[in-house]
Amino acid sequence: MMAVGLFLIRVVVGMLLIGHAAQKLFGWFGGHGLAGTGAFFDGIGYRPGRRLALLAGLAELTGGLLLTLGLLTPLAAAIIVGTMIAAAATHMRNGLWVQNGGYETPLLYAVTVLGVAFTGPGGVSLDRLFGLNWPWPYGLYAAALGLLAALPFVMMRRRRLAKEPDQPQRNDARHPKQRLKIRIPV
Repeated sequence: MMAVGLFLIRVVVGMLLIGHAAQKLFGWFGGHGLAGTGAFFDGIGYRPGRRLALLAGLAELTGGLLLTLGLLTPLAAAIIVGTMIAAAATHMRNGLWVQNGGYETPLLYAVTVLGVAFTGPGGVSLDRLFGLNWPWPYGLYAAALGLLAALPFVMMRRRRLAKEPDQPQRNDARHPKQRLKIRIPV
C-alpha cells in the first residue's frame, strides 16, 4: 500500500507542477505565457524576466515530469526544491498563508518532494523498474543541491530590489502595479 500512496503523491504533485509550467510557458490553464510571466518576473526583481520565466517553466516541467514518472527522483526533488525556494523568496513579505500572497504553496511543494526523495519513489516507478535505489541520504543531497541552485537567483533579486527601493515588492497579482505588468496586449 505504501507504493500506491507514493504513486498518488508523485503523480498529483508532478502533474500540478507540469500544469504550472504550462501556464508559464504556453499560457495554458489561465496562465500568462512567457510574455506575461516574464513581465511579472521583471516586476518582482527576477531579471531578465522572460529568460527566467523560461528557466522556471522548464524547471517545473522537467522536475514535474521526472517526479510523475518516478525517474531520477532525487534530481527531480532538487530541481523542484530550487524552483520553490526562488518562488518562496518572492512571497516572504506576505507571510505564510496563500490567501495573503504568502509562501505556503512553494513550501508545500518543496517539503512534499523532499519527503519523496527521502523515502524513495515507491514500487510503482521507473526508478524501481530500472533498479535505481536511492537511500535516504539522497534526500539530503536533493535539498542541498536545490538550495545551492536557488541561492544565486535569490541573492541577485535581493541586490536588485535593494537598489530599487521605489519598486513594489509584493508578489500579489491583485496589486494594481503588478496587475498592469502581467496583462498581455491583444
